[in-house]
Amino acid sequence: MSNQSIQADLAITNARLIDGSGAPARRGGIAIRDERIVALGDLRNVEAGTEIDAVGKAVSPGFIDVHTHDDRALLADPEMTCKVSQGVTTVVAGNCGVSLAPLTISKRPPPPLDLVSESAQGFFGTMREYFAALDDAPAAVNAVAQVGHSSLRAGVMDSLDRPADAGEIKQMRALLEEGLEAGAIGMSTGLFYAPAKAAPTEEVIELAKALAGFGAVHTTHMRDESALVQQSLEETFRIGREAGVPVVISHHKCAGKHNHGRSVETLALIDRARKVQELSLDAYPYVAGSTTLANDLLHESSKVVVSWSEPHPEASGRDLAELAAEWGVDQSEAVQRLLPAGGIFFMMDEADVRRILAYPGTMIGSDGLPHDVHPHPRLWGTFPRVLGHYARDEKLFSLEEAVHKMTALSAERFGLANRGHLAVGAYADLVLFDPDSVADRATFDAPKMPAAGIEQVWVNGVSVWKDGRHSGARPGRALRRGTE
Repeated sequence: MSNQSIQADLAITNARLIDGSGAPARRGGIAIRDERIVALGDLRNVEAGTEIDAVGKAVSPGFIDVHTHDDRALLADPEMTCKVSQGVTTVVAGNCGVSLAPLTISKRPPPPLDLVSESAQGFFGTMREYFAALDDAPAAVNAVAQVGHSSLRAGVMDSLDRPADAGEIKQMRALLEEGLEAGAIGMSTGLFYAPAKAAPTEEVIELAKALAGFGAVHTTHMRDESALVQQSLEETFRIGREAGVPVVISHHKCAGKHNHGRSVETLALIDRARKVQELSLDAYPYVAGSTTLANDLLHESSKVVVSWSEPHPEASGRDLAELAAEWGVDQSEAVQRLLPAGGIFFMMDEADVRRILAYPGTMIGSDGLPHDVHPHPRLWGTFPRVLGHYARDEKLFSLEEAVHKMTALSAERFGLANRGHLAVGAYADLVLFDPDSVADRATFDAPKMPAAGIEQVWVNGVSVWKDGRHSGARPGRALRRGTE
């Protein structure tokens, strides 16, 4: 380092620097000016307006939540406290085939599109319009957007219970390409859900081929995550191969008690496929999932909790079995009475969750549903749970590996330049946390609890979370593909 002094707005000294690469942490400092990191390691030549002594604490890149349904929350609740309180600085929206754009619709959208907006007025006709809305009213976090396959279908087709014809595929592809030109990071599918269940593999391949020319990615909530999980993986691999695009398997799991233990098999298949094509996956650190309430998941679950219900809002947070007993009906009838509604489904095995989380290619995504009245605790607790429970307490992997799964690995897979790692010139998306006390406090009974041990969070160099409180700042940006 030269003797010339470096001017900085903030210097954090004596920190345990975890750079996102997975390499061992090192002691040192980090300095930021405006929105960038200007010095790292030795700060003797840094002159800073403010200094924080971080002795005993860690500094890492801000966490990237690669699987969210924050599309509308970014506009409706732009402080995004559920995310910044756990160290998340960037969210990837538009997952599971569901996106706010591009979709023009005249009636309530079909489930699960109603998870991001129950109103037709909540959607945007083009991705460009959605990005403009994010630009005009910034959130506290950065946002990456995808085009949802189910949203394309709902906007183009008169009936969703059939394959799209050639003309409809052409219309959908034009909308997709328009979204990609506007900066969408890729296309997601939710082949498990009713709006896309009838779509054959060939329909998805034809659309996914549009991604290749843009360097975009395909993410997928696969057609089946239970008994037919192997066939669904093979379909996913085929789409990636024939379209020539990178694929991300969303919230990988083996659902249903008859499928517990099958992650040994599924990860072996993924490992084999990764040798010949670009493929990755994400997961959340819980044995329960959450989605729209439906009878087709009842037989897979040991327990179901109602997360919201339009006709019975008082049912939010209630055990479905207990509710059904009170009403004197079976659980299937109770579901029908509650619809439209959402549920939390306990359907995974802890050994599978651990095996998938520990897999080297696994990124971390919360899959939280921010509009649920009684949400799954993953909305508030995913990232500190990985750091505290699984890395520190259970020693499933090192703290450095945990951070890697939340930062550099995710930035690389989604092409987020100058984010996800600590380096001079990178954006100052940062988390200061206490490795000894970081922990998720959100529970299934009390899901809206901020984490412990997340001391301060910066997005683009601006503090958004400090000492357990939101700063009120909203420095986030809509990140277009191929730009910073």
